[in-house]
Order: sequence, then structure tokens, then C-alpha cells
Amino acid sequence: IKAFEIGPGREMVFQKSAFLASEAGVELSVFFNKKFSSGLFGGEGFIMQKVSGQGTVFAEFDGHVVEYELNAGQEIVVDTGHLAAMDASCQIEIKSVPGVKNMLFGGEGIFNTVVRGPGRVWLQTMPISNVAGALGPYITTSGK
Repeated sequence: IKAFEIGPGREMVFQKSAFLASEAGVELSVFFNKKFSSGLFGGEGFIMQKVSGQGTVFAEFDGHVVEYELNAGQEIVVDTGHLAAMDASCQIEIKSVPGVKNMLFGGEGIFNTVVRGPGRVWLQTMPISNVAGALGPYITTSGK
């Protein structure tokens, strides 16, 4: 769980399930990626949560969180599920991973998210889909 101060010029975009709570002055809305194809093909990258207004907001991320500062025009390419949050000043684009081998044997899916600065980006090391996969072998479904 991480706290962020939101204010004019300090709006943020979170992954679609990150918002936990906030002060009354914070507004929560839906963030749509401007490229319609990302919604059809990128899944997680299309619909996210935008927080604006004034106050403290609390967000929940999975695993360890690493923060990066991107300069204007600087890009970072990440697997879609690892993008936890970004400043609203950043832009995102969903791109397919080239090559049939990547699509069939990559194991992580066929889409990446390109985040372009300026702004801060927070990446999570273990998105919930990876947590579920890691815990799966330890969960019994019968009376064992």
C-alpha cells in the first residue's frame, strides 16, 4: 500500500484495481487509452483509474514497487501487468510483441506497454496473475 499526494498538476493514473481509499477532495474517474486498438488487443492497458483533485490517495500494488523518472520523450517498455501507476503527464501505448515464437512460447502474453515521459512510473514486480500462478501448486482442492 502506497500513499500519494494529489493536487493540481499532480494527477495520477493507476492500474484498474489499485485504488483503495482517499480523502474527500480526491476524485476517481476512468482513464481510457486514446488508441482504441489497445483496448481490443492489450487488455489491461486500455481501462485504468485516474485520480485528480486535492488530497491523499492510497493505492495497492503487488510485490515490490520500483519507481522510475522519465524525461520528456524518454520511454520504458514493460509487460502490461507490471505497470502499477504513472503520472498523468505520461502517455501509454500498447504494442504487440513481434515474432511468432514470442506469441507461442513467451509465456507472458503478446503485448507490451510503452510508457513515454515526462513523469514518474511505478512498476510492480508481481502482478496478481503471477501471484495466483505462484500460489496455485500450494492450494488443495480436495480434502487433502
